[in-house]
Amino acid sequence: MTYCVAILLDSGMLFASDSRTNAGVDHIATFSKMRVFEKRDDRVMVLLSSGNLAITQGVLNLIERRSRATDGDDSIWKATSMYDAATMVGDALREMQRRDGPYLSQNNIDYSATLLFGGQIRGEAPRLFNIYSQGNFIEATPDNLYFQVGESKYGKPVLDRVVTPGTPMAEAAKCVLISFDSTIRSNISVGLPIEMLWYPRDALRVGIHKRIVEGDPYFTMLRQGWGGGLRRVFGELPNPDWLS
Repeated sequence: MTYCVAILLDSGMLFASDSRTNAGVDHIATFSKMRVFEKRDDRVMVLLSSGNLAITQGVLNLIERRSRATDGDDSIWKATSMYDAATMVGDALREMQRRDGPYLSQNNIDYSATLLFGGQIRGEAPRLFNIYSQGNFIEATPDNLYFQVGESKYGKPVLDRVVTPGTPMAEAAKCVLISFDSTIRSNISVGLPIEMLWYPRDALRVGIHKRIVEGDPYFTMLRQGWGGGLRRVFGELPNPDWLS
């Protein structure tokens, strides 16, 4: 399993993913679940993946192979909008599902995969999509400005309480890391390293791309401060008077 978050803010876009892949307690491995496509001053696109690793790696290979072709129209480098690029990603996911899905299902192997795909192409505003295992997708709006895939339930409450379209980048990043800490603490299938990318609106180039590993000073301080703060606030709240 995994945990990925992508947020569309007024000032830009924030992407984050863990790196743990779990095929049972004896098969824990580390794989990056973030792929960045960047052509400076023209487009930046980020893909986060959750689900069957072989399927998602196959999707990436199809996208990259088609992007290298000079005579095809299904290259994300030729897409004139993020919607068109998301359609190409969804088509690649469908192709992998058609190719491998029947064989995996015969062995009761879950071959589902979900992708978060966002970025900006010159000439339009930043856009963010949640691409389902069937290849169709929905788009983020100011009323629904973030998407999660994977083990989303543990980290969702803090995002719902804190993040708005106008949230500054640094505060949004702090909130996302707290969301990851809550998830890691409650679910063994999510773990460090965390990969985080900040894309400033209209920059058409990656802003900050950071990998947070075990022992990272800021993340360590954050998880200790958040845990201690929760316990302190909990202790300050009065007990229910009907149990006195």
